Amino acid sequence: MTPQLTILLLAFVVANLPWFSDKVFYILKLKSNHKNLAWCLLELLLLYLMIGAVSHYAEYVVYGQIAKQAWEFYAVTFSLFLVFAFPGFIYKILWKKH
Repeated sequence: MTPQLTILLLAFVVANLPWFSDKVFYILKLKSNHKNLAWCLLELLLLYLMIGAVSHYAEYVVYGQIAKQAWEFYAVTFSLFLVFAFPGFIYKILWKKH
C-alpha cells in the first residue's frame, strides 16, 4: 500500500471519530452526557491538524523534503477532511436516535 493511500485511509477513519462517542476526545465525559455539534467540530479541527502533522512527517520520511504549500492547499485538504467526516455526521446528527 502506498503512503498516499495510507494517509487517505487514516484521514477517513480519523475524520469520523468525533461522531461516534459522547466523550470529548474519547476521554472527557460531559455533564450533559451528550456531546453537541460544537464539540464535534472542535474535535474535527484538532484532528485535521493532527493528520496534517502526520502527513507532513510522512512526506519528509518518504521524500526527504517538504514541499511548500499555499493557503489553497490547506483549504482543499480541510474540505476533503469535511467530506470524509460526512458519514459520521449523518450517523450522529441525522440517523441516530437520541
